[in-house]
Amino acid sequence: MGRRSERLSKQGMLASDLAGEGDVIQVVSRAFDVLRCFEGHEARLGNLEISNRCGLPRSTVSRLTHTLTRMGQLVYLPRDQKYRIGPSAVAMSTSMMKGLQLRNLIRLRLQDVAEQLPGTVGFVIPDRFHLVYLEFARAANALGLHETTGSRIAMASTAAGHAYTAALDVDVGDALIAEMEREVPESSRILKPRIESNRRHLREHGYVVACGLWSPHINGLAVPLWSPQYQTYVVVTIGLLSVMFDEKRLHKEVAPMMLDLGAAVGSLLEGADGDIFASRLERKAIPVPTHNNNKIIRTEDTNELEAGTRRPRPARSIRAGDGRR
Repeated sequence: MGRRSERLSKQGMLASDLAGEGDVIQVVSRAFDVLRCFEGHEARLGNLEISNRCGLPRSTVSRLTHTLTRMGQLVYLPRDQKYRIGPSAVAMSTSMMKGLQLRNLIRLRLQDVAEQLPGTVGFVIPDRFHLVYLEFARAANALGLHETTGSRIAMASTAAGHAYTAALDVDVGDALIAEMEREVPESSRILKPRIESNRRHLREHGYVVACGLWSPHINGLAVPLWSPQYQTYVVVTIGLLSVMFDEKRLHKEVAPMMLDLGAAVGSLLEGADGDIFASRLERKAIPVPTHNNNKIIRTEDTNELEAGTRRPRPARSIRAGDGRR
C-alpha cells in the first residue's frame, strides 16, 4: 500500500481515488465543499442554499457551518440568518498570496496579448469541477466575457476546462469524468463526448478550442501548462466574441499568440523558485507570430510522475510526443 504521501499523483488526485479505496476523510472534504459555495467575499448563504448547492443534507450542513463559524472560517449574520466568509478564511487566503511576484509577471504577459486581441485573457487553476482565475487581463475595448480574479468557471463548458481535462493522463481524466457523472451529470454529458477529440487536437496542435459552450456568443481557446508549484496542469485561456472570431479565425490568428503566451508563462513557472521572486525578469512583449498555422505541435503521449519516482518536470506548454521540448 505505502504511505498516502507516496500515493499522491502528480495531477492533484490521490491514486486511491482511481482505485476506489475511499480513504478520503469525508468530513474534511464536505467542509471544503461548503466553503466552495461562497463564490465571493460578499456572498451570503443560508443552510438551505448551501445544502442545495453542494448536495449535502441540511442537518449535515448545519453542523458544518456551526463548526466553520466557531473556527472563524464563516461568520453568521443573525439579521439575515445567513453566513458569509469569515476573517480566518480571508486571512488564510491573503497570506497564501503574499509576496507572489510571479503573479504580477504573469499578468504582464497576459496584458501583452490582451492589448492585441479584444477579449479576456486568463490564467486559471483547477478546483474540483471548476477552474479559478488567478490572473486576468483585457483590453479597454474588450467585449463579451468579463471574468475577474477569483472567478470560478465550469470545466465542462469552457475551453480552459476542456484543455485541462485533455492534458491529464487518460486514467486520471477518465476518473474525473466518472466522478462528474456521479455528482454533476449535466457537466459530464457536455465533456465526455468531446474528450477524445480534445486529446487528439491537443496532441497534434498544443491547444484546445471550445465554441459556444459557455455562451453562444463566446468562443474560447486554451493552452494547458504543467506547473511544478501546484503539481498539476494550469491553463492560459482567452474568450472572444464569436461574431468577431469564428473557429477558423481562432486557429489561424489566435492560436499562435496563445501558444507563445503559454511558452512565456511556462518559462515563468519554471523559474518560480529562483530569480523570479526577486522580480529581476525583464518584460518582453509577446510577439505576433508569422509562422504557418498548419505547423503541428505534438504533446507528450505520457507524463508519468508518481511522487518520489521522478524529479518534477519544468513548467511548459504541451510539446513533442517523443519527449523533446
